[in-house]
Amino acid sequence: MRIDSYVQVQQLYNKPATGKSVKETGKGKFRDQLQISSMGKDIQVAKQAVKNSPDIRQDLVDSVKSRIEDGTYEMDNTTLAERLYQKYAAY
Repeated sequence: MRIDSYVQVQQLYNKPATGKSVKETGKGKFRDQLQISSMGKDIQVAKQAVKNSPDIRQDLVDSVKSRIEDGTYEMDNTTLAERLYQKYAAY
C-alpha cells in the first residue's frame, strides 16, 4: 500500500469548487449593480474636461514667442526668484 498515492487522491476530493454559484430567489437570479456617488460623477466630469483640454495654451505661447522675437519681452529676475522661492518653500 502506497500512502503517498492515497494522500494525492484525498487532496483531489478535498479541493473547493472553483465555479461560481448563483443564488436564486422566487423572483429570479441576483444581478450585479453599480452605483456611482455624486462625487464620483463629478470626478468623472472633471477628468473628461481635463482630457478634452489642450496640453499647451497655444495663444499664450505665441504671445510670448512674438514678444521675445520683437525684443519687447521683459522679465524681472527678482520677481522670478521670489516666486521660485515661495514655490519651493511651500514644500
